Parts: sequence; structure tokens; C-alpha cells
Amino acid sequence: MNIYDFDGTIYHGESSTDFFFYCLKRYPKTWKYVLPTMFYGLGYLLRIVKKTKFKSKFLRFAGAVDDIDQAVEDFWKINIKKVHKWYLEKKNPTDIVITASPEYLIKPIGKMLGVERVIGSRVDKHIGIFYGTNYHGEEKVRRLMEIYPDAHVNEFYSDMYSDTPLAMLAERAYIVKGERLKPWKFKNKKQDME
Repeated sequence: MNIYDFDGTIYHGESSTDFFFYCLKRYPKTWKYVLPTMFYGLGYLLRIVKKTKFKSKFLRFAGAVDDIDQAVEDFWKINIKKVHKWYLEKKNPTDIVITASPEYLIKPIGKMLGVERVIGSRVDKHIGIFYGTNYHGEEKVRRLMEIYPDAHVNEFYSDMYSDTPLAMLAERAYIVKGERLKPWKFKNKKQDME
């Protein structure tokens, strides 16, 4: 099987951020989350707020959208064009997409692409609370093994070296920069985890 990160890898951009701006344009109630998002974002940048807490506070905006499932579907109808061409040419129904983005946001685009196996961070789409932690680094491996304990990874693709724990499981791994794919350069493990 081939495994892919999503944001910056399959998708050009950060889907959660793009969805936030999409909602700001269409759902006025979401504006009340702009200042809290900036506040917690600053705390995260200053390393006084953990990533999962920041993302939880940020994702609360979805609770201001009356029909979040419809909003997600409408968002992807517009933003499917941001899926990289290289992935559209390579995709396979057996692919696994594993991402830190909320599962409720990524599963619909997976279906549109014909990829059913999508693993995202488990987040309550109405209040932004994480069930567990943000899927990043080793957490992605833990979650993959929880769902697919016998996974044999042929190829792995990501735009971030923080995904080295997943890359290490693969026979071949590639770093993605837009439409360019390059073989993964393994540095020492400490550098890769930073």
C-alpha cells in the first residue's frame, strides 16, 4: 500500500486554514472566532500553548456553521482543483491518507478522489474538541498501526520531514514540493523529529 500525508502533499495548501477562510466569507457567525484564534495562535508561536490546544481553539469556528457537513462538501467542490496533478495521476483506491487535519474535513475529499481509507485527527466538528491528540510524527504511526496492524508500506509521500517516523516504515519514501517528488533524505533521527 502507498501512504500519503494530505496538506502540502496531495493538497496545495493547508485545508483547515482554507476552510476557515471559506467559512468566514459565507458564515458571518464564524467571525467571532478570529480574535481567539489569533490569541491562541500567538501562544502557540511563543511555545506557551501546545499544538493540540491551539488547533482545538481554532477549530471551534465550525460550531458556528449550521450545516457543517454541507459546508465541507461545498468547500471541496470548489477546492478540489487544489489537489496536485501528480497525485491525480497516481492515486489508487488502496491508498491510505493520514493527516493531522480533522477527519470530518478530509474524508469527503477522499471519497471524491475515490480513496476510502482516510485517517485524520478525531475532532468534534461542532465544538473543536480533539478525541485524543493531533496526529503528528510518531502519533501518525501509532494510529496507522492501531487501524492497520499488518500494514506493509510500499511508498510514503509527505511535504514535511516531521513525518520521518512514517517514512521509515516505507520501502520508498518521497518528499513532495508542489508537483516535484524527490527521494526522502534521511538525516539523523533527532534532526528529523524537530
